[in-house]
Amino acid sequence: MTAPAAPLPLPLLDFGRVSPSALRPVFITLRFGLHVLVVGLALFVMVRALLADDQYEGAITILTIAFLACYGAGVATSHRNLPQWARVLWLTALLALWAGMSAMTPDAAFLAFPLFFLELHVLAAPLAVPLVVVTFGLSVWGTASHLGFEVGTILGPLISAGVAIVIGLGYRAMAQETKDRQALILDLIATREELSTASREAGTLAERERIAREIHDTVAQGLSSIQMLLHAAERDIDDERTLDKLRLARETASENLAETRRFIRELSPPSLDEQTLPAALRRLAAAVDEQAAQAGTATRVSYSTSGDPVALPMSIDATLLRIAQGALANVLRHARATRAELTLSYLGDEVALDVVDDGIGFDPVALAADPAAQLRFGLRAMRERAEREGGSIDIESHPGEGTAVSVRIPVAAAS
Repeated sequence: MTAPAAPLPLPLLDFGRVSPSALRPVFITLRFGLHVLVVGLALFVMVRALLADDQYEGAITILTIAFLACYGAGVATSHRNLPQWARVLWLTALLALWAGMSAMTPDAAFLAFPLFFLELHVLAAPLAVPLVVVTFGLSVWGTASHLGFEVGTILGPLISAGVAIVIGLGYRAMAQETKDRQALILDLIATREELSTASREAGTLAERERIAREIHDTVAQGLSSIQMLLHAAERDIDDERTLDKLRLARETASENLAETRRFIRELSPPSLDEQTLPAALRRLAAAVDEQAAQAGTATRVSYSTSGDPVALPMSIDATLLRIAQGALANVLRHARATRAELTLSYLGDEVALDVVDDGIGFDPVALAADPAAQLRFGLRAMRERAEREGGSIDIESHPGEGTAVSVRIPVAAAS
């Protein structure tokens, strides 16, 4: 369920705050139209007073200029994301100047229509609607004080207020829909980028594993065999010159075998240089624990293994290691935990990785409704990693009760 959006700061006044979307031209046109309507009607009131040689023409001119100056100040400062009280104060100043104009000329009633729109778009609905009612009352009072109470005196402002409310609420709904669509588009773009990155990473890991396996089964095995054969030949030859050549050939083969094995290790993920996933996870837990200590946080990380370890493909080892890295990173960034436990379990037909912390936890439902949450992207990336290997991930969390991330990957699927 999407939470109601807060009103945008002076959304129709600031030309620079429209986010890219398909409705951007609509918002720009509405904003420009409101500016033209306010300025045009204010100048109309002033020019009418001057042409009619009104007895208050001087006062009307001063109030009109002050009204336009106050309006321009609001437009000029709208990009600063003014607080609610500042917007209320600004609108109150505009209404005071407009009320002074209404007391001197009935033409000022024309300005009520754009003021209705302005109040509805600048303030939240609980404040905007009462202010529209006040503006409606001032418009009726200003017109009636000059022309008397008639049906048109009340009906005109009433229709204007009704139209403004309907259009204003429609604009608000359209703006919220645009905001939701924009968030969805950004979410889809981020997901596509993550999937693309994950796909490239998976392909890279698979290719590195294949190359490492091929080098191990061909070049490394061949060099090892050559080294053993040369060593055996040394025992059957007495000629020193020939022995020196054989010894040099064996040492060269040995050096190249060591270099080849180094290449094989480098083709593995950097954190898996020790050749076993438990060793890499143990080293990761120690590194995160040290990082937390250096950062001055209370988080302490422990690691344990259960079950009989089995050899897994490099892609599975890398997936579990990356998920552990992401989960522990979330603990440090978001959990405010004092303790985190990393557990790798070999359960016969599947391998399990559990990361449990005693931090502040979170509400999974609220997190799912927030498209901009960084934690949401991290959890989704971990889920996608597990599912690519035929596994699953369960996340349990409640505010104030910590978080548990549990990953399960079938050994059969891994093999």
